[in-house]
Amino acid sequence: MTLKETDLYSPVKAHFEGLGYEVKAEVRGADVMAVKSNEAPVIIELKTGFSLILLQQGIARQALTDQVYLAVPRWKGKAGWRMFKGNLALCKRLGLGVISVNVAEGPEKGTVQVHHDPRPFVPRKNKAKSAKLVKEFATREGDPNLGGTPAGGRVTSYRQGAEKCRAYLMEHGPSKGADVAKATGVKHATRMMRDNHYGWFEAVSVGVYSSK
Repeated sequence: MTLKETDLYSPVKAHFEGLGYEVKAEVRGADVMAVKSNEAPVIIELKTGFSLILLQQGIARQALTDQVYLAVPRWKGKAGWRMFKGNLALCKRLGLGVISVNVAEGPEKGTVQVHHDPRPFVPRKNKAKSAKLVKEFATREGDPNLGGTPAGGRVTSYRQGAEKCRAYLMEHGPSKGADVAKATGVKHATRMMRDNHYGWFEAVSVGVYSSK
């Protein structure tokens, strides 16, 4: 049986009526409208799955009220949860509430879960990640990549430093990490060669490395 938007209406209506709202469907284009005295009206848009159209409808309804929810069927399986979780994060940023309705056969059929309520989104900045981003930009020499290059093929400042160490060793042979650092200007040359992320280096004695 094909799921329809109308299948979501009764559970959503019952949920908001349980919260003391009067609920009506299809009010001037809004799928569901819920009203309680002295409170802002609530609008709920129903869809059988997340889509760009649903997000656009939700944003359009925010011109009418801050209390806008998107209601979709409950996800199925791990893949469904991952997709739902990604859309949930997007809705939070847009200030939209999200409701899921269990449409699967069984005792839980028709139950509603509110994942978050509508509210303005204030992003929390990750200062550590921001600092790393700025540092990478500042320490990378030139602009060696094309935008859109896959991760494995990108040139980073770390790789540039490793390449300098490798070139030095290829020219001068086995060398102390401190000498490589001084000659190349790569501050953490010793640690870089010890970690050997690219498989280019080999320890020949304590603190001395050669290139492979």
